[in-house]
Amino acid sequence: MIALEKVRQTSAFNAALFVVETLRARGFLAYFAGGCVRDLLLGKVPKDYDVATSARPETVMMAFDRTFSVGAHFGVVIVCSADRDEGCEAQTEVATFRNDGEYVDGRRPVEVEYAQTPEEDVCRRDFTINGMLLDPIDLTEVNFTDHLLDLVSGQSDLQAGIVRAIGDPHKRFEEDKLRMLRAVRFAARFHFTIEAETMHAMQQQAATIAQVSNERVRDELTKMLTEGHAKRAFELLDEACLLQHVLPEIAAMKGVEQPPEWHPEGDVWIHTLLLLDKLRAGAKGTLAWGALLHDVGKPPTFRAPDPANAKPRIRFNGHADVGASMARAILNRLRFSTADIDQIVSLVANHMRFGDVKHMKQSTLKRFFRLHDFPEHLALHKLDVTSSHNLLEMHDYAKQQYESMPLEEYKPTPLLTGRDLIDAGLKPGPRFKHLLQQIEDVQLEGAITTRDQAINLLRELMAKPVL
Repeated sequence: MIALEKVRQTSAFNAALFVVETLRARGFLAYFAGGCVRDLLLGKVPKDYDVATSARPETVMMAFDRTFSVGAHFGVVIVCSADRDEGCEAQTEVATFRNDGEYVDGRRPVEVEYAQTPEEDVCRRDFTINGMLLDPIDLTEVNFTDHLLDLVSGQSDLQAGIVRAIGDPHKRFEEDKLRMLRAVRFAARFHFTIEAETMHAMQQQAATIAQVSNERVRDELTKMLTEGHAKRAFELLDEACLLQHVLPEIAAMKGVEQPPEWHPEGDVWIHTLLLLDKLRAGAKGTLAWGALLHDVGKPPTFRAPDPANAKPRIRFNGHADVGASMARAILNRLRFSTADIDQIVSLVANHMRFGDVKHMKQSTLKRFFRLHDFPEHLALHKLDVTSSHNLLEMHDYAKQQYESMPLEEYKPTPLLTGRDLIDAGLKPGPRFKHLLQQIEDVQLEGAITTRDQAINLLRELMAKPVL
């Protein structure tokens, strides 16, 4: 358990404590609930706090100066600390004790019935490690256990490293399908195992994850990829039979062989898991998804060795381009933002270009460096090669060239623009772009450096017949 002195220094703890004290003073039950209690027992400083109370939502809103309802139908109110004139320094989610009614959409109950006792409220929660309550008033490290209200044996599961559904796991997952992905994420994050009956229920209901919105699936998968335990998370997704339903394109990687001279580690699935294992906590979401999807085009482009070839080997012709198209479809399906889609697709489309980096013309190399967030491309390439043949020569060369080259050298101000081409008598059209690119290529090669030289080159190019 973490030293409480450190926890008490956070605004989130003090804001939540104030909420509990205020509600208690008005005669209501109120406790810290869920993940914050779990994290305190794990020795972690919670990022935020939830409070469970017997007070009704309207009572909660009247008890504090700054509140807003985020789920009145479910008895949830956000209380803002009033330490700042604008915005909230800390927000505390306050939920009224409740019994959930029937779930019909696999995500939310149709209606809820408010309860008076914490016992009723805890029984409708997801996992035992998230089902504990804590009385924070006059809390000390000595009396911590006495202040803990554990009605579902969550503390023992926490100590044993087990993710277990509260009550009947089949019912818990029938109620809320997203809980299956959350079970995987918690088990991976904390290095826990998923209790056997809970895992069995997940395997049986895996196909029903389709009832969860793509946005919710996206958010859970992104957390799995960026919390520092992505490899374990995807192994558990596979074990729980969820992977084939949320990302069938990744499940298709299993058993797809690779040329052993370049991939001694094994098939495409194993290679991808090794990349995921190298993602540290806090990794950028675009890099993490790029690592996951970089070889998504290999299964459909797999070609077995051709015995007629002098050097027969497995081939994946065009897998980067195919993978980029597949990645765009996947990311659109999961409702990613346009900016994130463009960057992840670019990572997939360009990840094989590092193999030619020493042989590129200067103009090609400099255009390569112009890719948005080129350091992210470098990072993906390093993940890729250190998860296979471990030859870092091309990475190191590209990194050295990129870091030693001033921005104005690989992204100089154009010597000519479309206006110059119009002044030269050309009408806007397809040839515009081609001519400007030709001139810029020569500029990037260093063969011309002035506007006059560029105009002379334009005249030469215009004099040539158009093929």
